[in-house]
Amino acid sequence: MKFRHECKHEISYADMLALRSRLSAVAQRDAHAENGCYHIRSLYFDNLYDKALREKLDGVNCREKFRIRLYNGDTSLIKLEKKSKINGLCGKESATLTADEAQRIADGNTDWMAVDSRPLVNELYCRIKNQGLRPRTVVDYTREPFIFPAGNVRVTLDYDIRTGLSCTDLLSERCVTVPTGDTIILEVKWDEFLPSVIRDIIQLGTTRTAAFSKYAACRIYG
Repeated sequence: MKFRHECKHEISYADMLALRSRLSAVAQRDAHAENGCYHIRSLYFDNLYDKALREKLDGVNCREKFRIRLYNGDTSLIKLEKKSKINGLCGKESATLTADEAQRIADGNTDWMAVDSRPLVNELYCRIKNQGLRPRTVVDYTREPFIFPAGNVRVTLDYDIRTGLSCTDLLSERCVTVPTGDTIILEVKWDEFLPSVIRDIIQLGTTRTAAFSKYAACRIYG
C-alpha cells in the first residue's frame, strides 16, 4: 500500500468558483467524470462503540476505516476500500465487489467472506467478527476531480454532502439521504512533492486546513 500526503480545506462557494476556474487552466479533468463531476455513494462501517468515528474526532495518529463505494449509481463497479492514516500520511487498499456481494455485506450476510480469495474481504470479515464492525450509514456527495501529473496530484472539490441517517442499504433507491449543511471541501493529495503551481492555486487566504470527515459529518444525527 502506497501512502500519500493529504490536506483538506473548508472553502466558501466563491472560493470553489475561483478554484474551478484556476484548476481548469492547468490541470486535467478526470476521464471518468461526467460533465466534470461524479456522484459518490459510500457505506461506512463502525462498531457499537463508534470506534472509527471517535478515533477520527480524537485525532488518533494511526487509524483505519472500511467502506463500500460506487460511482454514479453504477453497480457494475463497486469497491470495498480500507483507508488508513499513519503519521499524517494516507493509504488506501481496495477490492472489487459484485452487486450481490455488496448487498449481502450490507444485509449482514458475511459467512462467505471467511473463505473468500481476496485478502481485503477476509480482513473486513475479521473486523466484523473481532471488533463488531457493522454497516453504519450511507454517505452521498458530488465530487469534481482534477489531475496534475507532476507529483501525481489529485485535487477534488466535494459538496452536496448528504447523510442516509440510519440507512445502510446503499444499493436501494429507497435509501433517501438528507443534506448535512452547505460545507464544501477542497481536498489535495500528492506523492513526494506538491508542485508550486498547485500550491499557489490552493492558497486562497480564506481557507483553513481542517480534519474534516464526511463520515463524521453524516453522523451528526446519530
